[in-house]
Amino acid sequence: MGKEELSDRVVEIVGWIWAIIAGGGGLWYLWTQGPWRLTHGWFALCSGLAAWPLTARFLKKYAGVRVSGWLQLFLAVLFFVAGKIALRRGF
Repeated sequence: MGKEELSDRVVEIVGWIWAIIAGGGGLWYLWTQGPWRLTHGWFALCSGLAAWPLTARFLKKYAGVRVSGWLQLFLAVLFFVAGKIALRRGF
């Protein structure tokens, strides 16, 4: 297994873990608190979907766009941080 293959595999595993924890937690939060106001649940759910490895596969298959795993993780962290900032400032 080459260095690039190992890196891709680690990113995929981290993406699955992030999707399950952040996406699942966000969905649970929306289920229990309701979807009608801006909550941590929306940002966590979007963060989980951004990190989910199947999102990249769907984009490649149906939109013809290739997205790297590192970009997915960066976007997931960006969603998470943006949610923290937005909610702290009261947007």
